[in-house]
Amino acid sequence: MQRGSRTFIGKHRRDWAKVVISYRDDFSTRPLSVKVTGLFGIDEWRTNVAKASARHILVNSEEQCNNLKAEIAAGSDFAELAKQHSGCPSGREGGNLGEFGPGMMVPEFDKVVFSAPVGEVQGPVKTQFGYHLLEVTERTD
Repeated sequence: MQRGSRTFIGKHRRDWAKVVISYRDDFSTRPLSVKVTGLFGIDEWRTNVAKASARHILVNSEEQCNNLKAEIAAGSDFAELAKQHSGCPSGREGGNLGEFGPGMMVPEFDKVVFSAPVGEVQGPVKTQFGYHLLEVTERTD
């Protein structure tokens, strides 16, 4: 996969600076890293600008996904339902996917994880793997 970058001159803090933003590819909107070169050659790097932690339940049908979402809304434990019903190996860990950055998951998944409110169950989200219920447990932008 090709990576792209964009360079521009702009204000950074109080001084003019050269800013290089690296992207996963030319179509990404979330940067992988940002390098700011200020006056006198002082560099500042920010890598993996956005990160998220999430958990999910993967099932084969939209109907099953909606039924599980209703169970969660009625008070069932997300992690227990993931252990019982998820077709993903992460189900053994309650659906926990750990921490990841933009572009590390399939696009449909990324779109929800990096835009949905933290702590709310989202879905069904259809991907090439099936239907997901997902919950963003933590995110830094």
